[in-house]
Amino acid sequence: MKPRVIAIIPARHESRRFPGKPLAVISGKLLIEHIYCEISKSKLVDKVIVATDSDEIYTAVAEFGGIAILTSKKHKTGSDRSAEAMTKTGGDIMVSIQADHIGLKRADYDCVLKAMIHDSKIKYATIIKGIESEDQLFDPNRVKVIFDRNKNALWFSRYPLPYLQGLDGDYLSHHNFFYHIGVYFFRKMALLNFHDWPQGRFERAESLEQLRMLENHQKIRLFETKSEIYSIDTPEDLAKLKNVVL
Repeated sequence: MKPRVIAIIPARHESRRFPGKPLAVISGKLLIEHIYCEISKSKLVDKVIVATDSDEIYTAVAEFGGIAILTSKKHKTGSDRSAEAMTKTGGDIMVSIQADHIGLKRADYDCVLKAMIHDSKIKYATIIKGIESEDQLFDPNRVKVIFDRNKNALWFSRYPLPYLQGLDGDYLSHHNFFYHIGVYFFRKMALLNFHDWPQGRFERAESLEQLRMLENHQKIRLFETKSEIYSIDTPEDLAKLKNVVL
């Protein structure tokens, strides 16, 4: 029997860097609507919901025909919010999609879901993309990642990883760097465990929830995307997308 897959989009209104970001309009649609519509195309996903602490976001989702539930305002991370939502919706595999990027395609989600459906050893997974410019490499909003030979994450940081000693520029010609896309895949118990663990010192230091998994000795399988990703962390990022057609 196929595991029941639930896609959850955790969305809070009061983002420190960009309040109201999920409701930003891009190419005639809300940011959160773009994400909702794309993941809804997956035939492997049984249900898509938005988990929010905002009445405004809840109403906006209903207006474009989506499903939303209200959650606590006290959650530290999007994945913690997704954990609360999962206790209300059930499910065997959860996709938690942070509302801070657009561009991932149904095929990207399905690639990871197919792997998890066929390999029960994968408890945590996420998506990465190759870094294409030194602006991305040194942007703290593009979270860098290094991994082992089996594509399991070794570490994430807002600082460039790895540090290339002895170089002064032209870093990309010497190493293939990758950054993390904010979407997480969990098995049910893995998400519940994540929520039960206290925030670790490295997670708090870098404000990166995925470090909670690594600090608790968990493996995070990485899958690379070639899709064109647009990361939206600040109003300036949004302004750059005015002429982008999605």
